[in-house]
Amino acid sequence: MHHTLVPSDRVEHVNVYGRDGAKLGSIERLMLDKLTGTVAYAVIKTGGLLGSHHHYPVKWTALRYDTERLAYEAEVSLDDLRAGPSEFDGDEFDWGDRSHTYKHPNYWAV
Repeated sequence: MHHTLVPSDRVEHVNVYGRDGAKLGSIERLMLDKLTGTVAYAVIKTGGLLGSHHHYPVKWTALRYDTERLAYEAEVSLDDLRAGPSEFDGDEFDWGDRSHTYKHPNYWAV
């Protein structure tokens, strides 16, 4: 039987490609709204130099699943991601604090 539901552990580590077709990274985790039970955004982990990574939030509604590629696509580029909030491996970043707004429409909003 074919359906559209997927367990969260099968979404984590799936590749994400940008609007230009370039690989942005992979989904590190999903951030869920405890009150509504919906996915607010995905944290995208990008590859870095010497094994270090940056983590960027992208609104869940900005991601579309590509059934041929078995990956997600986003209407962002790596430059778009770099212009917004991020966490570098080992940094402290409050992923639940959405009090800051960012220019790109695919980042979270207050």
